[in-house]
Amino acid sequence: MTQKLTAAITAVSGFVPEDKLTNKDLEKMVDTNDEWIVTRTGVSERRILKGEAKGVSDMGAPAVLGLCSKRGIDPMEIDCLICCTVTPDMMFPATANIICHKIGAKNAWGYDLQAACSGFLYGVTTGAAFIESGRYKKVVIVGADKMSAIVDYSDRTTCILFGDAAGAILLEPNTEGLGIMDSILKSDGSGANYLHMKAGGSLRPASIETVTAKEHFIYQEGPAVFKFAVKGMADVAGELLERNNLTGDDIAFLAPHQANKRIIDATAQRMGLSPEKVMLNINRYGNTTSATIPLCLWEWQSKLKKGDNIVLAAFGGGFTWGATLVKWAY
Repeated sequence: MTQKLTAAITAVSGFVPEDKLTNKDLEKMVDTNDEWIVTRTGVSERRILKGEAKGVSDMGAPAVLGLCSKRGIDPMEIDCLICCTVTPDMMFPATANIICHKIGAKNAWGYDLQAACSGFLYGVTTGAAFIESGRYKKVVIVGADKMSAIVDYSDRTTCILFGDAAGAILLEPNTEGLGIMDSILKSDGSGANYLHMKAGGSLRPASIETVTAKEHFIYQEGPAVFKFAVKGMADVAGELLERNNLTGDDIAFLAPHQANKRIIDATAQRMGLSPEKVMLNINRYGNTTSATIPLCLWEWQSKLKKGDNIVLAAFGGGFTWGATLVKWAY
C-alpha cells in the first residue's frame, strides 16, 4: 500500500527591511502616543521599505533566495511560485513572475493570490494541493506586502498598524504523515464594506478625483472588523482542533496572523493555549498582511521539532479567514 502523499514545509525564510518606524516617530506625524498604540494593538515599531523604485518583489526575492540556500537547492528546481500579496509591484504582470525573474527561477510558473491578511493561508492550501496531486515536487509560497505603499500616514487609526516584510516557505512531497494536515478556509463578501481600498480597481479607476480624495489608501472601520476578526479567527481555530480530535495540550505552537494582540489573545484562549505557545512578533513588525505567518515560522523555526502540531490562523479583509493544521517536518 502506498503511503498518502502530503505537502510538507521543508524550509522557511523571511526578509524585513532595515528602516524602522517607531511609535515615537508616529507621535511626531499624527495625534497619538506610544502607550495608546501599545495597549490597543501591541505594536511598538514596524519596518518600512524605503528607496526609489522598491516594491514587494524586492522583499520576496531575497526571502526565496534565503529559502533555496537553507534547503540547498537551485532556484531552477522550483516548479511553481505563488505570491500572496495585496500590494503587488504593479497590477500586472504578477509579482510572482517578477520574483522568479529576479532569482533566476526559469523553470517555475506562478501567479499572485489575493486574499488580504488570509492570503498566505490560502496560498498554503493551494500549494499543498499541487504537491498532493503528484504533479509538482517543489512549490514556493511567498507572503509579502509593502503596506506602507497604501497607508495614509495622516490617518491615526490605520497608520499605527501596518509594516512591510516578506516570508516564504518551500513545500515538498512527504510520505511520513507530516506537513499540511487539514485546513478550514472561509470567506464572506459582505465584509467588503468594512475593510477595503476604495479606488484603483475597475470599479473606481485612478483619477485626479480619487487621488485627491485619498481613495488609494486602506479604509477600515476598526470596531466592526475587530468584532468579526475575534469571532472568526477564534471560531475557526476551535473548529479545526475539534475536527482533528485535538486539544490545546496537543498543540506545540499557534502561528497567528499578527493584526492585533487582542485578537491573538482571544484565539489562543479559545484554543486553551498558554501564552508561551503563541508566536508573537507584532510588537516589532506590526501587521505585514500576507507576511505575518511565514515571518513567525521563520523566527520560531529553531524551537520547532519534527512532528510538532502547529496551527496557522488568520483573518483578513474580504472578509477572509481560516486555520490550518501543520505537522512540522524537520
